[in-house]
Amino acid sequence: MERLVEMQFTETVLTEILKRFNLTPDYQKLGDFENYVFEVYDQNHTPKILRVTHHSHRSKEELESELDWIQYLCNCGIKIPNVITSPVGNTVEAFEANQSYFFASLFEKALGQPVKVDGPSFNEKLFYKWGKTIGRIHKYTKDYLRTPGIVQRAQWDENDLLDLDKYYIGEDALLLGKVNKVIENIKELPKERNSFGLKHTDIHHGNFFYDGEMIQVFDFDDASYQYFVSDIAIPLYYATNSKHFYGTREERNQFAQKFLHAFLDGYDEENHLTREWLTTLPLFLKLRDIDLYAVFNKKVAPEDRNERVLHWLKEIRERIENEVAIVDISFT
Repeated sequence: MERLVEMQFTETVLTEILKRFNLTPDYQKLGDFENYVFEVYDQNHTPKILRVTHHSHRSKEELESELDWIQYLCNCGIKIPNVITSPVGNTVEAFEANQSYFFASLFEKALGQPVKVDGPSFNEKLFYKWGKTIGRIHKYTKDYLRTPGIVQRAQWDENDLLDLDKYYIGEDALLLGKVNKVIENIKELPKERNSFGLKHTDIHHGNFFYDGEMIQVFDFDDASYQYFVSDIAIPLYYATNSKHFYGTREERNQFAQKFLHAFLDGYDEENHLTREWLTTLPLFLKLRDIDLYAVFNKKVAPEDRNERVLHWLKEIRERIENEVAIVDISFT
């Protein structure tokens, strides 16, 4: 979280949020990267998830549009943590703090447990369930219509992270040219009902819980209109990178093939993408490198970068320079 936002988010603000949602004073902080996330408790001591967002990250209207989609998916029978409205019926409540605003929303707590890449459950069964869950979300999203008064979520190329003037400061023209080449190649792809729509954008293994049989996805904060194949590229990217962070390209390629085989078996049971669309996966893997390079420049000051972040940035830059994705994909 940016330091200015940290200074504004005081204990007084958090206390007021808890009171307005009729929650107990007890809480556990779970995260603070782009949003503040807490486990909180209602008056029956049932755990819930509270998310607090600074206005510099999302507007109230953007948050309401995300939550409208979540509610739609829940009504379709998709097992994801639903939104819990405030006592006055709002999905988003606003709180002023030093001429700034924070927005708070409350969610059910996902069932299951976090997944660890070095744990026994990180296997083909999970990859299959992962793909099946995303395929199901894509299938129902095709028929999603916003509730009247809800604004549309942003298009993928409206992403703040693609503002190269802000997050690629000081980079040479050659690197910027290669970044723009990836972006322009994606912009040229056709937007069709069966391949383009509202999507989660960030379903890596840190954004769902798993009980051995079912996945419950959460953190829809980055939802945007994008190509469905990107929702396949993201899990592939993070699963491979996390499993073989310091691994060789051969190790990553072998894992990627195993992952994709199981993942696509699950995905195809719920939704179908043509072979032509799947062959664009490397393009979207490259886009994730571009986004992450900007994320690190936005969120992590140079003096705060540990060895892991520096290693990640070095690899990303090398891949952008060499115009390659994190893995080589073969569909033969």
